[in-house]
Amino acid sequence: MHLQRYFGKLEETLPKYLIEKYHFYDINTAIKQIHFPDNFEKFKLARNRLVFEELLAMQLALLSLKNRYEVKKTGIAFLKEAKMSDIIDTLPFKLTKAQLRVLEEIDRDMESSKPMNRLLQGDVGSGKTVVALLSCYKAVKSGYQATIMAPTAILATQHLESFNEILKDTGIKCELLVSGISKKKKEDILKRLAEGEIDILIGTHAILEENVIFKNLGLVVTDEQHRFGVRQRSIIAQKGENPDILVMTATPIPRTLALILYGDLDISIIDELPPNRKKIETYAVKKGMEARVNNFIAKNIEEGRQCYIVCPLVEENEEINAASVMELVEHYQTKVFPNFRVTYLHGKMRPKEKDSIMEEFKNGNIDILISTTVIEVGVNVPNANIMLIENAERFGLAQLHQLRGRVGRGEYQSYCVLKYEGNSKIIQERMKVISSTNDGFVISEKDLELRGSGEFFGTRQHGIPEFKIANLFEDMNILKMVQAIAMEIINKDPLLEKEENKILQKMIKEKFKDRIEI
Repeated sequence: MHLQRYFGKLEETLPKYLIEKYHFYDINTAIKQIHFPDNFEKFKLARNRLVFEELLAMQLALLSLKNRYEVKKTGIAFLKEAKMSDIIDTLPFKLTKAQLRVLEEIDRDMESSKPMNRLLQGDVGSGKTVVALLSCYKAVKSGYQATIMAPTAILATQHLESFNEILKDTGIKCELLVSGISKKKKEDILKRLAEGEIDILIGTHAILEENVIFKNLGLVVTDEQHRFGVRQRSIIAQKGENPDILVMTATPIPRTLALILYGDLDISIIDELPPNRKKIETYAVKKGMEARVNNFIAKNIEEGRQCYIVCPLVEENEEINAASVMELVEHYQTKVFPNFRVTYLHGKMRPKEKDSIMEEFKNGNIDILISTTVIEVGVNVPNANIMLIENAERFGLAQLHQLRGRVGRGEYQSYCVLKYEGNSKIIQERMKVISSTNDGFVISEKDLELRGSGEFFGTRQHGIPEFKIANLFEDMNILKMVQAIAMEIINKDPLLEKEENKILQKMIKEKFKDRIEI
């Protein structure tokens, strides 16, 4: 295709007022200068114009989506009399300032008649579960049912235990729905759910099945957003009349980027850890330090602690992956720790099998658990204080941080040891970052910088179009500017109907026709 044919003939895609206000090139000049620049300065101006346009389209599309959701729908106004403080006062621990701030935001959302659509971000261990519990309490006390969807049966069971413990004197009925339960038990749960006898249903994506019918679902909480896309959120939301939605994630994403990924959600952040959490000491070591690391693990186990050993997915191939775990297990069971109880966990196992192994580990009947990353979203084992990660160079920073968060959940000083190979500058840099900070937001900024946005987000699973020219890290200043401009445009013209914005409406329709109905 000859570009020359099109020069001067392209239809403008930005409104005149934006081009004039920000001194942008018109579309034809921009396209010409990006392909055949007269000089570097003009290339830069052309690129800025095109990056601005790409980011603006994305932002406007998300805001329109959010607007449509809010304009069209009347949600549930939960009762002011249903007070979260009734439960807060009975808790055996004090909530942090950040938790209380987030609960106020949720409380306000729940009492308004606009459907809540909120993302709750909080680092591993920052106390998101209790926020979810208090939100569910408010929904139930207002006469509705609530549901929590967790990514694994283990996590769902853990939620159930903590809910039952804290709500035991309230008369609220919680129930667990996971794929492993017997047919009879499941039928009983479905019957009681439809009749409104179950107040809070906690489960895995078994909750998405068609035969799961609520009597009056008022609040949907999904835990670990990246495992439940927008589509699943909408499936579960359809089980109620515009229920409120709370999405929780322990993957810290810088706020500016969270606005891109979750532009259809309001954002709350728990940015402090409970006071009793000790910093997890993190060490990056080369293979040569193996003997010292093993002695250190043995010493801790002899003192009564437990240890996780994580090995990476060698490839996406489950067979090879299972084999690599087995090799490692044999090495540790027979050669390194023959005197300890060493067992393993990998993705090939049936959910029931995984759950029972985690249960054994939790109860202290296993000293060392060797696993692939299936434990990344996982169970609370306060007695496990060492996490050894094999081939740490194969993991992204955010994932290393998630894994590290499995330890440090009890009173004992906890350690994360990263065994890595390779001397490249980027590996060294990543090991340095993860060893020097426990702050998930700092780590995610760095991860983005080191890996680039496509890989960082795994954008395909988010259904976000790949950017053709914008780079979310390098163009952060343009992104911030675009976010403010998009808000201003949408506030003045929510449906982009004004003559001056028709051109924007057209651009969004063309770019997002398959993904977003606008």
